[in-house]
Amino acid sequence: MAPKAQRGKSPGGGKRGKKKHKPLPDTEEEEPLNMESMGHPEIYPLVLTTKTQEIFNCRIDEDITDEVPYKLIKKEDIFEDLQNRGAVSDFHPVKKIVQEYPGDELLLVYDKDFQYGLNFYLIGTEEGKENYLNPPEVLPEEQEETKELIPEDIYVYQPPVSKPWVSLGSEKEIEEESVKESTKQIIYMISRKRNQFGAPVTFSDQNASSTKDAYIDCTAYPDKNFTLKKLEKDIGMQVIPFVKDISTQTKWTYPKNATTQYYAREFSEEEREKLGQSKTLIDFLKKVSTSVEIALQQNEIMNTFIEDWKRLAEEEGAFGDKTDTHLKEYQSFTDLHSGTDKMISYISWHPTIYGLIAVSMTERLSFEERVQLSGKLLLQPSLILFWSFSDPIHPQLMLESPDDIVCFNFCPSDPNIIAGGCINGQIVLWDITTFADHIENIKASGKSKKVTLKPMFLLEPESPKESNFIRHCAVSSIESGHRKIITDIHWLPDTFEINRMGSVFENRNGICCQLATCSADCTICFWDIRPQKPLTPQPTEKKKEESIEIPFDVPPTFLHLDLSWKPLAKIKLSKEETSLDLCPTKISLTEDHLLYKTQAKKPVNIYTVHDGAVHTVQRSPFYNDIVLTIGGWNVAIWKEGVMYGPLLQSCCAPKRYTSGHWSLTRPGVFYIGREDGYIDVWDLLEKTHEPALSQNICITMITNIKPWTFSSKQQFIAIADYYGTLHILEIPWTLSHPSLNEIASVNHYFEREVKHLEYVEQRKNIREQEKREMELEMEKKKFKIYQMSKEQVEAELKLEYEAYLELEKSVLINLGLAKETEKVPYMDII
Repeated sequence: MAPKAQRGKSPGGGKRGKKKHKPLPDTEEEEPLNMESMGHPEIYPLVLTTKTQEIFNCRIDEDITDEVPYKLIKKEDIFEDLQNRGAVSDFHPVKKIVQEYPGDELLLVYDKDFQYGLNFYLIGTEEGKENYLNPPEVLPEEQEETKELIPEDIYVYQPPVSKPWVSLGSEKEIEEESVKESTKQIIYMISRKRNQFGAPVTFSDQNASSTKDAYIDCTAYPDKNFTLKKLEKDIGMQVIPFVKDISTQTKWTYPKNATTQYYAREFSEEEREKLGQSKTLIDFLKKVSTSVEIALQQNEIMNTFIEDWKRLAEEEGAFGDKTDTHLKEYQSFTDLHSGTDKMISYISWHPTIYGLIAVSMTERLSFEERVQLSGKLLLQPSLILFWSFSDPIHPQLMLESPDDIVCFNFCPSDPNIIAGGCINGQIVLWDITTFADHIENIKASGKSKKVTLKPMFLLEPESPKESNFIRHCAVSSIESGHRKIITDIHWLPDTFEINRMGSVFENRNGICCQLATCSADCTICFWDIRPQKPLTPQPTEKKKEESIEIPFDVPPTFLHLDLSWKPLAKIKLSKEETSLDLCPTKISLTEDHLLYKTQAKKPVNIYTVHDGAVHTVQRSPFYNDIVLTIGGWNVAIWKEGVMYGPLLQSCCAPKRYTSGHWSLTRPGVFYIGREDGYIDVWDLLEKTHEPALSQNICITMITNIKPWTFSSKQQFIAIADYYGTLHILEIPWTLSHPSLNEIASVNHYFEREVKHLEYVEQRKNIREQEKREMELEMEKKKFKIYQMSKEQVEAELKLEYEAYLELEKSVLINLGLAKETEKVPYMDII
């Protein structure tokens, strides 16, 4: 490293240094800081941020060290950075110096001690660069001359040598007497735009009241961290003396459970014989034996400890009261900005917050219309809206996505994490942690705010900029993900997870961190939101990456996944024996199924039950092996392990089914939406061949259904329609409260249907076996006739004819038309 005295001067002397004119600043450029006043005219201090150090490979303590504190940078790379980032580039203040530099490479030096005020400085001349890289050597003769100049009798100062410190306990006293901060310090961060660094500052007087945004009003607001709760006291005063009621009682001892053991009394042999011969005892036993037998039989038949009045009330409320069976309209939500151009594709209730529901809005376009209007659709935002019961007009949050969202779900471990599937095959992740306090306090703020209701035609839509827009944190890679629309998405339970080889193992963290998606491209993919280690080692030479500045409104939670997220494992469904593609529309996974599907890619069974696309596959919340499927014009209920077919298959409905869902509290009830705006309520305890109730909800197609239980006394069901309106209905008491032993009754019905299917399958096998035996007998008979000769055939026919004549004779004798002595005429068979 060159000495400091020679680092700033050129070897040409002062005259040559004066030829270097100071660069004039442009109107849009900042004036670089020149060290001419300090005697170093060719040195220009710079501030290089971490991002710039990564771009030019001049990171401190990695690329630049104390041994090699400099870096040669090509002039072309600096021009490229200035072209890409413009005024944001750290080399913008020295743009003119770089342009006038005669060489191809500039020398950048790391100023560790901040000798020139900043962390780096740039040498702007070739002479300065050569002097720094190749400093002139000092001759030995000059060193000897300098040594001779110092006389021996001059005192030379030698600094004292520090000794190791020995602890005698004083540090404990200092620690006890020292003052420590108990409250958390408040940190303020003051930022400034990068293009304003080094700009001249001018101060002037102005009127704060006449200029917009000239001052900031720091109004007081309640802070829950420093708010003191005030206790209210109700105190009364009177002038008369207080009256006191005083009583006393003897000390009461607490009861204690105590037991004692004694030997049972046994009769002697003489007493037994005497009692056995006692007429009084015999008459008593004969008298009460019948009553005792009846009482014992009644105890076996019915439960004597049940409350009959309570049971009677439950039965009457469940089946007798027919007036409280319809769904009641509770609330409805409509986005005033989108109008009726969009429909609701999916509904999801917030897992922990009351009255908060999220819906995804998609364009009502066919594939051809979407292709024609693709340029226009890119300018329109695709949103997931959060609605609250406290504000039916304005959505509380709006989640932006690159394309229309078809399905999404909250993370069971952290409801602030949301994953959604796009129509273009990408997966989107959001993090709403920063808005958690806002949505939790919606109900409280909604009560205090007074709202004046106006007609719909007088409402002025709120500007979208004033709403809470949240941008997505990460988007999956288009090249490595699904090729078509994502039809379903689920978070894997926190009890297990899979690896890249498809093996299932225990999730010891207890946190949901993996997703399962299915798409119309005949694949099922599994995703992991955690950073993955690369399978192959990365090359040592790093490629030059473009600098992408992260927007301030994007949370950095899943920054490691953005545009590079790839599936952990992928399952391609085979076509089996048919020529049609097996496109999964919905999935329902358990740990047992996941162990098999990740290993065998061929389906075990294929059933053609529905006459249309299956859009609902849902497992019963009460029975893990019962699955509801809805598609086309019918509905079916299946039991896992039963390969003979569905337990229940309905007949064709008057209108096509579009959505469905199990009841959350009654095991025998499920809801189905139709394309004409009706909802069918099925109750298996009442009817199994048709819906128990059909109710009109809207005038257009129902797109999604999702019930939600707030408490045992209040349950809701959310119904979305084709025009983008969300209907919230309250479920009546009869459809939300199960009857006595309903779980056992419905389970008995399913077991009975399983036995019926087994019986039908057995009869089918028996009939097929009988058919095969008859065909085999016919084949044997044909073969036997073919093997017989002409004489054998005639003899067999003659024997059959004689047997016929004997039968005829016996019949005639029985009828009295012939006698036994008479002979029946005989005719030879030729």
